[in-house]
Amino acid sequence: MRVCLASTSPARLMLLRQAGIEPLTIGPEVDEDAVAAAAAQARGGDLPSGELVLLLARAKAADVVRRLAAEHPDFDGLVIGGDSMFALGGRVYGKPYTPEEATRRWHEMRGETGVLYSGHSVHRVSPGTDPQEATAVAEASVSFAAEISDAEIAAYVASGEPLHVAGAFTVDSLGGAFITRVNGDPSTVVGMSLSTLRRLASDLGVTWTDLWTERS
Repeated sequence: MRVCLASTSPARLMLLRQAGIEPLTIGPEVDEDAVAAAAAQARGGDLPSGELVLLLARAKAADVVRRLAAEHPDFDGLVIGGDSMFALGGRVYGKPYTPEEATRRWHEMRGETGVLYSGHSVHRVSPGTDPQEATAVAEASVSFAAEISDAEIAAYVASGEPLHVAGAFTVDSLGGAFITRVNGDPSTVVGMSLSTLRRLASDLGVTWTDLWTERS
């Protein structure tokens, strides 16, 4: 059975590959800021972190499902969409994008514990049938070392790694040395919870091991 990852995230692609799955990848064409703004306007205020990551994950997966119908009409398998955000001290952080913002966040995060929220939207797609969807939000708390120096923060930011990841950190690469504890499924912090994806696949009648890519 095939898998399509509705994301261009290298971390999410790496996760699936490490889990034995070689997916088709299609980048969703979704204006995340516009989706979030419309939801906030309809609600009369910002959405809680868990609701927002799930909303965006669903929008991304749905966009790719629609495009698959036209571009890959014979696709038979799962489409996986995800979104992540980091909450600390009552504030929600997506990607920092600039060195200045990443540096500011790291000065706030050292010695603290925050929560990484990851939304998951999985669609069962098969030719001639309507897609079925299963969704869930996973979360994991992340604690940062208190003695991280300003020089270490500057060097990490200069690496470019934290600029385009939720919360401005990774757990599976250069940022891992500054993290002292993860409470929850560690893969949640990388970008998607593999245990959550397995459960959602099962909810859609798919056995996880059937998704493993055959190896010669």
